[in-house]
Amino acid sequence: MIKILVTDKLAQEGLDLLANMDDVEVTVKTGVSEDELAGMIGQYDGLIIRSGTQVTAKVLENSGRLKGVARAGVGVDNVDITVATQKGVMVMNTPDGNTISAAEHTIALMMAMSRYVVQGCTSLKAGKWDRKKFMGTQLMGKTLGVVGMGRIGMAVARRAQGLKMKVLGFDPLAAPDNADELGIEVIANLDELIGKCDYLTLHVPVTDETRGMINAERIAKMKPTARIINVARGPVINEDDLYAALKEGKIAGAALDVFAQEPPENRGFEELDNCIVTPHLGASTEEAQIEVAIDAAKELVEAIRGTQVRNAVNVPGLDKTLPEIVRNYRGLAERLGLVLSTITPGKIKKVEVTYRGDIAQVDASAVTTAFTVGLLQKHFDEPLNIVNAPVLAKQRGISFDVVTNAESHDFAHTMSVRLVTDQADRTIKGTIVGKDIPRVIGVDDFAFEMSPEGTIMIIFNDDKPGVIGSVGSICGKHSLNIGTMGVGRLKDQNKAVLAISMDKGPEPEAIKEFQKLDFVKSVYVIEFPNS
Repeated sequence: MIKILVTDKLAQEGLDLLANMDDVEVTVKTGVSEDELAGMIGQYDGLIIRSGTQVTAKVLENSGRLKGVARAGVGVDNVDITVATQKGVMVMNTPDGNTISAAEHTIALMMAMSRYVVQGCTSLKAGKWDRKKFMGTQLMGKTLGVVGMGRIGMAVARRAQGLKMKVLGFDPLAAPDNADELGIEVIANLDELIGKCDYLTLHVPVTDETRGMINAERIAKMKPTARIINVARGPVINEDDLYAALKEGKIAGAALDVFAQEPPENRGFEELDNCIVTPHLGASTEEAQIEVAIDAAKELVEAIRGTQVRNAVNVPGLDKTLPEIVRNYRGLAERLGLVLSTITPGKIKKVEVTYRGDIAQVDASAVTTAFTVGLLQKHFDEPLNIVNAPVLAKQRGISFDVVTNAESHDFAHTMSVRLVTDQADRTIKGTIVGKDIPRVIGVDDFAFEMSPEGTIMIIFNDDKPGVIGSVGSICGKHSLNIGTMGVGRLKDQNKAVLAISMDKGPEPEAIKEFQKLDFVKSVYVIEFPNS
């Protein structure tokens, strides 16, 4: 009998689903303390939670028979995933359950903003009858810019098309293959999209690339009649810049469901007539809560039964089932993906993976998937793994061409990947030295050796005297201790690359100094996760 514990309020439909399974026994006990949960968790095979329960290291210390934790919702920041993985406990979430609700809330805010629904309601309730003041604008014929073409962004696009709007789409990673077929015009440049749209809706996670992406500079490129909707994540907008633009009338309006700090610290938006605010209601529908409850129940039981694993944010115990060479290459591949995604700007168009030598003679699909995790991770704020990374790649139309060749060249076995984007074409190559030591052995046509760990700075530069001395001087000025330095040169092309390992990453001021050196073409800093 599979024993499931539910410690947060869950829609009855999810509980009924569990109760109707012959091999499942469900216990509901809400409001338990950390000590109480730690004392009982080892008696259960599975745990279903929402945001209220904290699954801490202390709770997981005596995990006993616990095999999985399912979060009825998206965020899993209330689960210590590192400890769960160490304990062999799978953690799952339910990212699809709120898609329709979030998309509909986006449309609702867009309509309410266009027709002054909130302001008109408030005015009438105050005893006024002022029709002229609330002259609105219709959506038909207007242009909607969708930033982020994942599940929710595409759902919004389809609904906007039903309202006879023209839909433009932009995604920092890659656009779905079928976007054109669905009548969505994909715009390669965000600034171009911003300048064309009447409404701008945001559906991206918070990453280094998206944080503060809507700021004063970009708002200045919008039409004065344009409006912004955010039902994604608060930090993707610079709130100070948006507030100033709304107050000064630089754009017509905004509708915000999410904020950088929740509850919001900046209460100024509430005072603006041209801004609608709601308290993070994107997923707050009865249907969404039912959907995530059912999804959590199904996912957890399927995982415990061993029939299917869906939406896992960690995959404990996988390495034990793989050949040693594949286990070693998985770690290398993820780091190669991280390097390549950092040094290759633009949206992904093509990925070519080549295995040579010993690694080409075994099933290396797990290695390719590990590379996918490293390549895509910076574009998502949820943890990626071998379960969800291929799904997310497929949703964005990213495919991988894999070539195997048993013949080797300079090394017994190598992995190389070519990444083509709309802005660049780069290749990275790596190998395992000795028994299990990962090494990067080349980028593009540059041959050099680099250990992918800690902090690495990669500088593409002209090949000329004084490069190493100038770089070293800036490192010394900013107390950046150099561990190792790999140098690759193409003398006939007067090009070179430096790969420098450091004890800590350079601050923005130091990076600017590196970039100002007359021989420097580009500078990238990579922080590798701890092994």
